[in-house]
Amino acid sequence: MSEYSQIAGEGLWRNNPALVQLLGLCPLLAVSNSFVTALGLGLVTLGVLTTSNIIISLIRNLLHDVIRLPIQIMVIATSVTLADMALQAWYFELHQRIGLFVALIVTNCTLLGRAESFASRNPIVMSAVDGFMMGTGFLWVLLLLGTVREVFGMGTLFNNLHLLLGPAFENVTLHFADSGFLLLVLPPGAFLSLGCLIALKNYISGDQY
Repeated sequence: MSEYSQIAGEGLWRNNPALVQLLGLCPLLAVSNSFVTALGLGLVTLGVLTTSNIIISLIRNLLHDVIRLPIQIMVIATSVTLADMALQAWYFELHQRIGLFVALIVTNCTLLGRAESFASRNPIVMSAVDGFMMGTGFLWVLLLLGTVREVFGMGTLFNNLHLLLGPAFENVTLHFADSGFLLLVLPPGAFLSLGCLIALKNYISGDQY
């Protein structure tokens, strides 16, 4: 169990893809202006990362060094395409908001990095856990940014949650103020929020740079 605990710690905190590796920042910063868009993209990334790791680990012994990288990219691209199609079919309105950035998951270095450094060298179960924990690490950072930017930028929380969870959640929006600090929902606010979060993480971990 110690190996799995270490994998979990790496993905969730010590080697978090967003706070430490600084990977996947384009979709991370672009859709983190609200809780629901952050949750939607985070769940898609989590699913794609876990699925890709499992498939690549499953076929790892069949891959020659010459074709390993192209095959890994093809697996990731296929997983992203299927996720994008599922999002269009079942969550069309949400897809209208984040669809462009779902496609960009293909270029997310987190996925290719885990496929190359871990999934292609380890058994299926460990690769699945690694993908899930790295995806969860990305998800919680995305959710935290989305929450902070929505609350302080727009004065609301859980706005449009029904786009992801259905009509029953249409009226669950929490209102804290009539307006917020506009900068936080703009692109510069995304960089400032992420920078503060990275600084806080380094302070808690005792990292010195």
